[in-house]
Amino acid sequence: MHHYILKRLFYGLLVMFGVITIVFLLFNVLPGDPARMMLGQRADIASVEAINKDLGRDKPMLLQYFNYLNDLSPVSIHNTDDPKSYWYLDSTKYSSCVRLFKIGHVAIVIKAPYLRRSYQSKRKVSEILYEAFPNTFILATASIGFALILGIFIGVICAVKKNSFIDKLSLVLSVFGMSLPSFFAAILAAWIFAYLLGSITGLNMFGSLYSVDNFGNGEYLSLKNLILPAFTLGIRPLAIVVELTRNSMLEVLSQDYIRTAKAKGLSYYKVITKHALKNAMNPVVTAISGWFASLMAGAVFIEYVFNWKGVGVVIVDALEKYDFPVVMGAVLFVSVILVFINIFVDIIYGQLDPKVRI
Repeated sequence: MHHYILKRLFYGLLVMFGVITIVFLLFNVLPGDPARMMLGQRADIASVEAINKDLGRDKPMLLQYFNYLNDLSPVSIHNTDDPKSYWYLDSTKYSSCVRLFKIGHVAIVIKAPYLRRSYQSKRKVSEILYEAFPNTFILATASIGFALILGIFIGVICAVKKNSFIDKLSLVLSVFGMSLPSFFAAILAAWIFAYLLGSITGLNMFGSLYSVDNFGNGEYLSLKNLILPAFTLGIRPLAIVVELTRNSMLEVLSQDYIRTAKAKGLSYYKVITKHALKNAMNPVVTAISGWFASLMAGAVFIEYVFNWKGVGVVIVDALEKYDFPVVMGAVLFVSVILVFINIFVDIIYGQLDPKVRI
């Protein structure tokens, strides 16, 4: 099992290296001068050159790439004596630094990855994402929880009641749910449940996890604003979970050990819950992990429509302002989440089915 885990971690690191390389090349060939974006109308040649030097953009492309890798790497190399060097160990740039050892002017340190600074706000990208991520995580978790619980329940009923009206209706609704674009679904849900039926449901078309009190008492938790975004974001994974659970349950229910369990006199409830459902969960676990990671990345449209203050809104705002460090940091952040969720699920999958480890 240890060899299997190490192999998955190694593959994950290779994927992240590829993502970092692609992100760096993609955003460094786009038109636009970051220095002029930061300075605006005040841009002059001396100021532009000074900012490009501070950003390391006055170096050859290959050296810029190595600088980028050094900033992102948890174990990195830094100069400790020359403040003018880009590799200088600056406490304002790098946080949580722990020196491992020092050779002359060079130190090897362990630090938090440095995602650079926003061109517009001058804040660290890590701080911007740190503020936005909890809202996106809560939204994605609520959506996937809604899809998982309801989807497994409906899928089991459809498998047990095969070819019944409920089974056929769920198939139609699942196809509809999988084909419905997220952006359109968000607009439709906001219009129906908040605009038309708002007086009945009490839901708002816009709003984040925290709302501002009109009487000046600060922010307060507003969980009702989570209902519509979570429901809209969970429609597609719900449809997937229903179909996967149904098909997997039908396959498992036809196995010999299920007939043996029935022949032993076990109740139908125990046969379904203790034998069939457990063995039918492997494809569901695999699918739901990928969907959870994709929801973390794909909540952009939903957050934008409902004005949910998450990573999606941050990405849209950064794209509108050509704030490339924020976009690059957000892409890498989401990629890390995707890779580690997949590794975690592979480990769980290996525990559920030992054949996978082979």
